[in-house]
Amino acid sequence: MTTSKATEQSKILVIGGTGYIGKFIVEGSAKSGHQTFALVRESSLSDPVKGKIVQNFKDLGVTILYGDLSDKESLVKAIQHVDVVISTVGLSQLMNQINIISAIKESGKHIKRFLPSEFGNDVDRTVAIGPAKSEFAMKAEIRRVVEAEGVPYTYVINNCFNGYFLATLAQCETRLTSPPRDKVTIYGDGNAKAILNKEEDIAAYTMRAVDDPRTLNKTVYINPPKNIVSQNDVVALWESKIGTTLEKTYVSEEELLKKIPESPHPLDLLLALNHAIFVKGDQTWFTIEPSFGVEASQLYPDVKYTSVDEYLNQFV
Repeated sequence: MTTSKATEQSKILVIGGTGYIGKFIVEGSAKSGHQTFALVRESSLSDPVKGKIVQNFKDLGVTILYGDLSDKESLVKAIQHVDVVISTVGLSQLMNQINIISAIKESGKHIKRFLPSEFGNDVDRTVAIGPAKSEFAMKAEIRRVVEAEGVPYTYVINNCFNGYFLATLAQCETRLTSPPRDKVTIYGDGNAKAILNKEEDIAAYTMRAVDDPRTLNKTVYINPPKNIVSQNDVVALWESKIGTTLEKTYVSEEELLKKIPESPHPLDLLLALNHAIFVKGDQTWFTIEPSFGVEASQLYPDVKYTSVDEYLNQFV
């Protein structure tokens, strides 16, 4: 039974696999039985952090291919091995994904699906401003190229990474690795609803979507009901777990809008993300229509996701 399932599964290439969400996607692909390939730069091997990540991939049975986004030949060669291409490249490489799209076309290989580097807010339905708007505009531009070239796609919208947003109680600019026990900054009135997901769950839902005809040329939103929360909800939940009331400082939208352009990079981007997500409700203001999107926890009710409540328990 398992063997026939494995033969039906697509072979997957991940580009950008040593990055933040990339390593979860590569691991999720390998662990779910897909024959998995990761395209990495040879220089990654001598990097102490990335070298360890690549070794971990090898231990999971991932095939390492060497190449890079600026080397078209290495892209075309890597694509020959697979059916599905997933890009998880970071901000500085977003526009270089045009090279992946042309390599898919040039490879002559029938690629069943391309997942460009999304893994955030829905860039076609955003109210973000400043540097967040600029980043989202690049992702939207890549979408338009994918569509114009007729490459079959799936856009994965996982909203917030727990590691960035939940471990910090929605203060991603603090870079905290566990929630504060004394004080917290609340953006706006703290009531806008956001969606916060565990990285391993994002990978699990993504793997389910790659071979699913229902997600072809659609946007997949990872919006599990227990993970749709406001900053106030998250803070109250944390306070109840530690039995302490945190000292709260409220930053109005007006103050935040003034602070964004005055801040150095990447602080300006992080504050702009906080503004979009936790003040304007960028992830929850619209309705998912069947014409453009599907919701992952409804499509795959058997995926046991980690709720915001459960995730916070590890820090108590």
